[in-house]
Amino acid sequence: MTARTSHTFGTCTLVGAGPGDPELLTLKALKAIQAATVLLVDDLVSQAIVDFAAPHARLVYVGKRGGCKSTPQAFIEKLMEAEVRNGEHVVRLKGGDPFIFGRGGEEVEHLRSAGIEVQVVNGITAGLAGLTSLGAPLTHRAHAHGVVFITGHAKPGDSGTDWRALAATAQAAKLTLVIYMGVSAIEHISAELQAGGMPAHTPAAIIQHASLPQQRHAITNLQELAHTLHTEGLASPSVLVIGDVVQGIASWAQQVGQSPALQATG
Repeated sequence: MTARTSHTFGTCTLVGAGPGDPELLTLKALKAIQAATVLLVDDLVSQAIVDFAAPHARLVYVGKRGGCKSTPQAFIEKLMEAEVRNGEHVVRLKGGDPFIFGRGGEEVEHLRSAGIEVQVVNGITAGLAGLTSLGAPLTHRAHAHGVVFITGHAKPGDSGTDWRALAATAQAAKLTLVIYMGVSAIEHISAELQAGGMPAHTPAAIIQHASLPQQRHAITNLQELAHTLHTEGLASPSVLVIGDVVQGIASWAQQVGQSPALQATG
């Protein structure tokens, strides 16, 4: 590899690695990964995707997962900037999509303020991949006129989502709710949605490790959501999908003689 000087600017690309299955990568994402000289890799990116990196590429693991020790965001942003200024072709490799709960917006703002342009390559987000793997849509003309992607994990010092108000909106507008990072607050979220007017019998799905061989899921309803998660041993990383679109999964499972309560889908 040729020597670089501090005056040679490299490039920076935020790449969505998708939910984990390497076959769900876009061609553009694959090309960016293969061309990178430095990859900053999130915790939820599968090894099968990391393996696409060039043999000479330097891998820096900057894990971020709720409830676990994480690399400070400010450190990641400064490292990205320093590597670009050193002439490297930097890829920030993120699970899912960089702009859906990936803090990609913060990184783009930091780098642009430092005079560094950033390219972004979208990836399939886990909320879409998870429900699709079960054969159900997020929107449906008869059941859901839209979809809300929302986090169940509030920023420190932030009061978080008004779940009661969201429940009322979802009921009025016929929306599917896709909740990321909601496992630790599942009891609170479920109770508040019901308090906001969402019926207890509203269908719900919990999907763990979406798209990966070890994917598991459970079909339940809003009232039983927390109980199902705990009794079936599901945990992070999981997405929660709440809405009438989930009902079709339970109906299909019953037709083919499967238990709708819990199925391994790997």
